[in-house]
Amino acid sequence: MSDLHRRDFLKAAAIPVAASLGFSNLSSAVHVNAQHSSAISRAKIKVSLNAWSYNVPLYKYINGQTGGMSLFDLLEECARLDFEAVDATGYFFPGYPDVPDQRFINEFKRRAFQLGLAISGTGIRNDFATSDPLKRKADVALAKRWIEVAAAMGAPVIRVFAGKQPEGHSWDATAEWMAESLAECADYGAQFGVMVGVQNHGDMLQTADEVIKIMHMVQSDWLGAIVDTGYFLTSNPYDDIERVIPYAVNWQVKELLNGRKGGRIDLHRLVGIIRKSNYRGYVPIETLAEIGQESSYDPYIKVPELLKAFREALG
Repeated sequence: MSDLHRRDFLKAAAIPVAASLGFSNLSSAVHVNAQHSSAISRAKIKVSLNAWSYNVPLYKYINGQTGGMSLFDLLEECARLDFEAVDATGYFFPGYPDVPDQRFINEFKRRAFQLGLAISGTGIRNDFATSDPLKRKADVALAKRWIEVAAAMGAPVIRVFAGKQPEGHSWDATAEWMAESLAECADYGAQFGVMVGVQNHGDMLQTADEVIKIMHMVQSDWLGAIVDTGYFLTSNPYDDIERVIPYAVNWQVKELLNGRKGGRIDLHRLVGIIRKSNYRGYVPIETLAEIGQESSYDPYIKVPELLKAFREALG
């Protein structure tokens, strides 16, 4: 199926993904919907917040320190700033990496609903690039447990990492076992209606070519890309962003490019790229401390600043 037809299908289905090339298992109803794709021809950007922006106060709360912020406080802050959704990173749930109990999940989901917030995703820490098969197996099991949490919360996407290329192993060899892990997670996500999104984070995935190659290796309708604007480590990250969008299931829009070393992002240019692609879905923003200025980072200032700038670009 061509890229054009894939995009037509996705616009018809009104979901924010042009997943990998393997669409052979889609139902006949999907192909009927594709005939009417011209009815949906404009991008739809729903602004979300990635919880990592508030990692300092969230970790303070977990550690019992003053000035902390609970996940429920985070929901209140998102509502105050009028976000449409929150990406509730798994690290900040009680007991992580263990999954929270169902009562906590239900209360979190209920409060988000009361505040008019969707839960646009969640995420875990993992390493599918490690050469240790037992560690990879353990991280696949971790991802599966949190896929179930995502489903229970109503989060459509779980964010995973690729992992750092291990010494003594080529990129291609590492990609083989990384793709196997991602495929197993995607198969499990399909059982719970949860997309698996792999994030380019300056590790195994630093370029659009590398992201797209992994998409083609896995070939699952349930695997997509988390487009991290801050970690395409190339001379023209905007080009990489544009090329990866057909595979996007979620985002992390950051202020700085090239691993926080490449200057500030041009949000008007980014919005133009997104709208041109007809991406429809959540676009979480994430603020980070600038290198060397970690001690002065204040999310209560930085998040509203980035949100205002992004909304102006959406204008």
